[in-house]
Amino acid sequence: MTEHRPPAAAESTVPAHAHLQRKVVRVLILGQVLGGIGMGATLSLGALLAAQLSGSNAWSGMAATMSTLGAALVAVPLARLAQARGRRRSLATGAGIAGIGAILAITSVAIDVFPLLLLALMLLGAGSATNLQARFAATDLAGSTSRARDLSIVVWSTTIGAVLGPNLFGPGEVVGAQLGLPPLTGAFAFSLAAQVGAALVYTVGLRPDPLLTALSAREARPASTRQHGGLAIVRGNPLARYAVMVVALSHATMVALMSMAPVHLTEHGASLTIVGLTISLHVAGMYALSPVFGALADRVGRMPVILTGQALLLASLVLFWLAGENAAAMTTGLILLGLGWSASVVAGSALIAEAVGVHDRSALQGFSDLSMNAAGALGGALAGPVLILVGYSGLGLATMSLVAVIVAWSLLRRPAAPALS
Repeated sequence: MTEHRPPAAAESTVPAHAHLQRKVVRVLILGQVLGGIGMGATLSLGALLAAQLSGSNAWSGMAATMSTLGAALVAVPLARLAQARGRRRSLATGAGIAGIGAILAITSVAIDVFPLLLLALMLLGAGSATNLQARFAATDLAGSTSRARDLSIVVWSTTIGAVLGPNLFGPGEVVGAQLGLPPLTGAFAFSLAAQVGAALVYTVGLRPDPLLTALSAREARPASTRQHGGLAIVRGNPLARYAVMVVALSHATMVALMSMAPVHLTEHGASLTIVGLTISLHVAGMYALSPVFGALADRVGRMPVILTGQALLLASLVLFWLAGENAAAMTTGLILLGLGWSASVVAGSALIAEAVGVHDRSALQGFSDLSMNAAGALGGALAGPVLILVGYSGLGLATMSLVAVIVAWSLLRRPAAPALS
């Protein structure tokens, strides 16, 4: 695949907007910290509660499935809302929906209704969709030489909340007991507070709106402003199609392994504290080095970073295959899994942000987030039965096929970079 370098026409940063871009990135960082706490606090609890309320570990994978399905369902509506009303309205709406999900999750455990828990987890998925859209908001006014860097900094900021969140199990139980909440639901109270905080940050901080500003700056340009749907863009744009595929399959690989890790660990005697620490290290791998991968993507190109990500994913899957029940190997594998996801998603998302002109950007980004979360939902849904049949090692072996698809497409199919409009 020929390395894509955006033409000068694709440059979206206007000098007068440089100060605004810096402000936007700062606001997005704060929103991502809060959103990361909101999602991280409930990341592993969803799988444990699904197994508890359903009475079977086979249903534990439905926690990740419903969360990613919810994120997929709201991705396109939130993208359309962003195109029509701006990032500020869209991001605040997504965080608000996730807050409602946290309330319903607590209620579902209190009244012992498994279907209500599934609905709650689906609504909580809107928080994930919001975090995903926030990374694209960082590119609305970014220049082509700093686009991946700005995107990756916003992705990185999720580290603080996402690593802190899983370690709120213990404090959550203390707070939950004081509030009279059911066991294992105290962390959802933290999630609710964090999502409300994120909604307020986006509402107050994103003025003027970055996407509306970028669209306004392009109004006088002679390029065509006819908008296309996300599916139509992917059908007609080989680079967009490739970038969407990279992000979706990399995410599916990560979700399949990550969603089953808490169940696998607890079945082999790990405490909730150990589970939380392990997931925190995995999430740190997902986000902590994203600025490094972003800087590399700007410096050496998107393709080398994507292939580096696939190599890291493959290393983690081989380790899972060979590790068996070894806790240290499991933890190392989950860290590598997070790093591979980070490199692939940062570089792939940068390609998505520059594959089309600004008027089609939200549509493609929404379709990408839909595809990403749908792939994750499918990966999470299939991971439970596969775990029952062949164990965690077999699950790692099975997901190697997804890495093989990306590597083969990267090396064998070479779509030309499109002219942006």
